[in-house]
Amino acid sequence: MFEIRYTPEAIEDLSKYDRRQRRRIMDQIDACLRHEPEQETRNNKVLRPNRLAERELRIDRFRVFYDIDEGRVVVKIEAIGHKRGNRIYVRGEEFQI
Repeated sequence: MFEIRYTPEAIEDLSKYDRRQRRRIMDQIDACLRHEPEQETRNNKVLRPNRLAERELRIDRFRVFYDIDEGRVVVKIEAIGHKRGNRIYVRGEEFQI
């Protein structure tokens, strides 16, 4: 079982959403990343090299960017954003993947 850790930036990202959205995001992070975070699915994939994170978890319009430290059995949540149309926004700025 993997431990899930949030960076201070990811915690700040979460705070921008309402309580219901935060609960949904955190519940899905726990359900999808606690046991097999490296398992690729339709909503969980490896990203091309970028400055934010190695992987992305899709939760409806929300995007969770994270890295895995398999040696320490830790999933590190780097950022949480949302998709609007064909664009992804993280911390109020458009993010290119």
